[in-house]
Amino acid sequence: MASYTEIDDPSLHFQIMLYAGSQGGSDPADGSTESYTFTTSGDGVALKPDWMWFKGRNYANDWTAWDSTRGFGSNGSENNGASAPSVTGNEATAIWGGGAVYGYVKSFNTDGFTGESGSVGAASRAPWGYASQCMALGWKANGGTTSSNSDGSITSTVQANTDAGFSIVQYTGTGSAATVGHGLGVKPDVIICRNTTTSMDWAVFHPGLTDNGYVVALNTKDAQVDSGTNRWNETDPTTSVFSVGSGQQTNQSSNEIMCYAFASKQGFSKFGTFKGNGAVDGSFVYTGFKPRMVILKNTGSNEPWILYDTKRNTFNPTDLKISPDIHETENAVTGLGDAGYNMIDIYANGFKAMSNSAAANESGEKIIYMAWAEEPLVSSGGVAATAR
Repeated sequence: MASYTEIDDPSLHFQIMLYAGSQGGSDPADGSTESYTFTTSGDGVALKPDWMWFKGRNYANDWTAWDSTRGFGSNGSENNGASAPSVTGNEATAIWGGGAVYGYVKSFNTDGFTGESGSVGAASRAPWGYASQCMALGWKANGGTTSSNSDGSITSTVQANTDAGFSIVQYTGTGSAATVGHGLGVKPDVIICRNTTTSMDWAVFHPGLTDNGYVVALNTKDAQVDSGTNRWNETDPTTSVFSVGSGQQTNQSSNEIMCYAFASKQGFSKFGTFKGNGAVDGSFVYTGFKPRMVILKNTGSNEPWILYDTKRNTFNPTDLKISPDIHETENAVTGLGDAGYNMIDIYANGFKAMSNSAAANESGEKIIYMAWAEEPLVSSGGVAATAR
């Protein structure tokens, strides 16, 4: 098993930001802007993101997400570029009544993002979550520069970061089984698709599901379901395309579909599965790097997704949990429990479930995971990761 990495500095491609948002009574005036920055990476280059998720940690609000392919909001715009991983509403309509009146991301910058308040003076509600403790996730694609891709039967608009195995794919659905070019040059492991025109679940393709007809929804706690040919046409992705069926989530006729594709990269990202043992000392999962973030989903039970990271938990146990599918606050989601439930430990080379709770370690159930690195186990220059 090789130890060396393809990426020495993961922070050039993925980072987590913790910051203080606005609170009630201190909302800025209409059109006010505020900028936030990521922590500078090891070689002095900060991250310019292309896909960001935002969540208030101490205020119950929906997740919001923006990407640089679709673009950003403008004052008074009803379509402000936002989507919400925790809900089904199209565009931003499910977010506090929808529209840019509630604030929006105005731009992605070389070191973070700028938000602008809406007409109700509530810049906090969209990117800030109306909370004093906020977090944002940021992935780098291609700096917002897209290209037309005709590898599939549907022409797609793609921006890809082939070094990190991440691409943003935009296309118009046809309503009939088709293929779509993803631009990665390698077979993607995970594909997250969202119909932005119509209220629909987020469809997730993952290699740990029963087979390529199965799907899980990012915005629900539901167990995996067999969609047959509906979502992925029961066909594995290739190095150039992924397949979609006739279903509304991935290919509704004349609707805009946004997909986010990930391929495992040694020392940076890994997408796999483990079997829960229902014990307080779970199975160890080797990733080949020290994870910065781990997302888990029990595929066989109606249990919430769980997001862990080493930005909020700097030491083990890693017990500050938040769920991509629910708008509740940190460690307040039914099924996740308080700090004593669904804990994991994160190590220099992987992670391990450290409780017998069902969402992260139900006995006999398959748990899928997505993990991104804080640092590789061993750098290309032979430098070993620090222990947790």
